[in-house]
Amino acid sequence: MAPQRIVIENCAVATVDAHDTEYASGHVILAGDRIEAVGEGRAPGGLDGVVRRIDATGHLVTPGLVNTHHHFYQWITRGLATDHNLFDWLVALYPTWARIDEDMVHAAAQGSLAMMARGGVTLAMDHHYVYPRGSGDLTGAIIRAARETGVRFTLARGSMDRGESDGGLPPDFAVESIDDALAATEAAIDEYHDASFDAMTQVAVAPCSPFSVTTELLRQGAELARRKGVRLHTHGSETVEEEKFCHELFGMGPTDYFESTGWLGQDVWMAHCVHMNDSDIAAFARTGTGVAHCPSSNARLAAGIARVPDMLAAGVPVGLGVDGTASNESGELHTELRNALLVNRLGPHREAALTARQALRLGTYGGAQVLGRAQQTGSLEPGKLADLVLWKLDTLAHASIADPVAALVLGAAAPVTASFVGGRQIVADGRLLHVDEDAVARSTREQAQRLARIAARA
Repeated sequence: MAPQRIVIENCAVATVDAHDTEYASGHVILAGDRIEAVGEGRAPGGLDGVVRRIDATGHLVTPGLVNTHHHFYQWITRGLATDHNLFDWLVALYPTWARIDEDMVHAAAQGSLAMMARGGVTLAMDHHYVYPRGSGDLTGAIIRAARETGVRFTLARGSMDRGESDGGLPPDFAVESIDDALAATEAAIDEYHDASFDAMTQVAVAPCSPFSVTTELLRQGAELARRKGVRLHTHGSETVEEEKFCHELFGMGPTDYFESTGWLGQDVWMAHCVHMNDSDIAAFARTGTGVAHCPSSNARLAAGIARVPDMLAAGVPVGLGVDGTASNESGELHTELRNALLVNRLGPHREAALTARQALRLGTYGGAQVLGRAQQTGSLEPGKLADLVLWKLDTLAHASIADPVAALVLGAAAPVTASFVGGRQIVADGRLLHVDEDAVARSTREQAQRLARIAARA
């Protein structure tokens, strides 16, 4: 029996393959959950099993966007501490975050995922590291929200074991012991991680950061990840304060510290990596360690400009991240395409820093590479998963821009006419198909107000 096919044609196509192949007018054929064909002109006639034909005139088709760093729970603490640097921001917000519970986290995850999905994200991740005692099944709440929304998903099961009494930033009741953190992380892997080609849910090991976890948790976390065959994620080199902290406490910079604990390698990606010197970048390139570049959050918290052009030139895998929405209130990845290009042009490379096509690659193939899924998604190629987006570019906002990739990256946020994950449509005409956006908005508002009341009483 022939697979059910969806034919998309009469559209511009940016494949983001190894040759950056593009078609001014082309087609994409989906067969079941895979891409069957991509090419120039209209799709060939006589195909069996065609259940739908989409005339995508006026659209650009790209791989789905990939978000490589996020903290979903922060959706219900947006708009707070808006004039703080990272450390002051953390000090201001940890007492509130330490009061989250399962209902709050589920609502926040729904809000975060909904905003990303309706803006073209087909593969998302969440780095969740706040597990207050008695807060319920937070891991299950997050994964349930991802399944409801329909996006492909990686949960980076985070942890913290350095509370205030040990010189860390989070309150003591919001951190875990090493044994509890490792046991819960392993349990999450055993229950939810799917290593198959078309996996919808994967799990990574993700202690939070050098200033909220002990060296022993980092070491044992790396051992656990490699024993279970999953990826590793953490924050690295985000601020000058972090670099100073590492030198004072460990006698070395963040990259050398991470390498000493087993935290460099092709199975590792780190968020931010703003303050990297030449030897740090060389170490990442040598080991294949990936980077989640979060330009909006880095600007919001005045962390600085990551050396993305130098990383790419050295061969470091780089993807884009929204980061938590308490430091990037928009919470959608199109902003990061644009800001990655613009912010990096403020650095020493100026207009030669990044091109529009490099920005699109960061947000698609680069992200898939960083999450360890570049063989399955991130580009439009036969045999890959049918994760793709149709961007409408013939309206007032974009119609006078001849180059569709420049229109997408540099222009206003383009409407998403359709978004597919594994051949299943999850967005139609800018609206989610499987989640009630209005209900999610009400739920996130209610849970944000509830958290604020609880934090105020505390």
